[in-house]
Amino acid sequence: MLTALILLPVAAAVVMMVVPARRQELHLPLGIALSVLPLALAGYVFWIFEPAPGFQLVELVSWYEPWGINWFLGIDGISLPMVVLTTFLVPIALAASTSIKTKTKEFVVYILLLEAGMIGVFLALDLFLFFVFFEAILIPMYFIIGIWGGERRVYAAVKFFIYTALGSALMLGGIIALAVSYSSQFGSPSFAFGDLASVDLSPGSERWLFASFALAFAIKVPLFPFHTWLPDAHVEAPTAGSVLLAGVLLKLGTYGLLRFNLALFPEASVEAVPIMGTLAVVGIIYGAVVAIVQPDLKKLVAYTSVSHLGFIVLGTFALTSGGLQGAVIQNVNHGLTTGALFLLVGMIYERRHTKKIEDFGGLQKVMPIYAGFFLFMIFASIGLPGLNGFVGEFLILIGSYTTLPALTVVAAGGVILAAIYLLWAYERVFTGVPDKEENKALSDLSAREISLLAPIVALVLVLGLFPGILLDKISPSTEAVLDYIEDQTAYVVPEPGRLADVYLAGEDR
Repeated sequence: MLTALILLPVAAAVVMMVVPARRQELHLPLGIALSVLPLALAGYVFWIFEPAPGFQLVELVSWYEPWGINWFLGIDGISLPMVVLTTFLVPIALAASTSIKTKTKEFVVYILLLEAGMIGVFLALDLFLFFVFFEAILIPMYFIIGIWGGERRVYAAVKFFIYTALGSALMLGGIIALAVSYSSQFGSPSFAFGDLASVDLSPGSERWLFASFALAFAIKVPLFPFHTWLPDAHVEAPTAGSVLLAGVLLKLGTYGLLRFNLALFPEASVEAVPIMGTLAVVGIIYGAVVAIVQPDLKKLVAYTSVSHLGFIVLGTFALTSGGLQGAVIQNVNHGLTTGALFLLVGMIYERRHTKKIEDFGGLQKVMPIYAGFFLFMIFASIGLPGLNGFVGEFLILIGSYTTLPALTVVAAGGVILAAIYLLWAYERVFTGVPDKEENKALSDLSAREISLLAPIVALVLVLGLFPGILLDKISPSTEAVLDYIEDQTAYVVPEPGRLADVYLAGEDR
């Protein structure tokens, strides 16, 4: 079943390749229809997934036995939400790409191949296989930005590729070092996640290997100060590219830190808590401050990712139940809200062919439905109670305060700054009287555009009001991570460290 999740988008890409290039009217509709198949299968996997620790639906087939490389897949409460999010956003991204008029067949093919690679990253339990998927996604995203992006698309695509490939090279070295160590200690080669986690490393080796993995994932997040590729990639990418970049690709970094760094290098992870926490908080504040002064609406939304993803890294390295659960669910929440904001920016760009904030003003009078959707997503991104963003940020801040109180207090300032840069942007773009002739004639959202945003709005509300839908499936896996760290190190989850303890403490008061 998990293999089918990866191969369905690949098969869909093959189908698209045989469609004649001259039949341009078929490319997007067929691509959208085919992309719904992985979504349906992911929904079924979510339905049958049991809230329990450990990996489920495991598939293991020998790939290259002399090197111990296997087609090894599995899913748990950490990877499950990301697989569903990926398959959910791809059909929306394709449906939002009606402005793509050249090489539409190739565009759909690259999106589908990108989807297969992203799903593979979240399912791979063999580190060689994980690396293959981790690197494979660079190719379709490089072409998506480089062919269908803005004026500086080639520069942005090359910068994106070089940054991420350079970090990945260091991780590859770490993976090979782990595999060699396992072979020398156990007498047989293996790249299996569980096997490599059992390697006995010296403290110095563990720190260096932790750094090699952490750097690759920090660039992908991107964590300050490795973030400089992100604004260029977002601004120049087409709408679909921005949606998938913010919604899923950035989460490959946060997912990798949680999945691999904590499990493979528990002692080094505990030692790195102050460093990673500090970098996360610097990113939270830096991204927010830079977003405030951005004159470009799309670049403003891009810098919000630097800030919001800092919260996810902070929750991860808080090493508490609330922090880890908040980090996982906030991966999903950020993908929904920021993906929707990039959709909305793309919709106004198609009408005005500008992203400059100063070129707008008074849009809520001529585009009230559009203004309503934009404001709703702003509230969700800020973390308004009742919407999805609140749940993740609340869990992260509660969980982080027990281990990193000073950094958490500073990070909480990022919530205030988020309200400033988003609401101020809304004020400049939407409020007042439209004083430019180009804005007075703008048409409001079409039925097609509303249909793209409506499912995201529904999920934002459902996850905000009923977060247990995800948390029930997430918590056994995050608790297993904490239990493993406690078992392998001298670290003890502080009190109140478990969510039940936080709740009981509140009841006692």
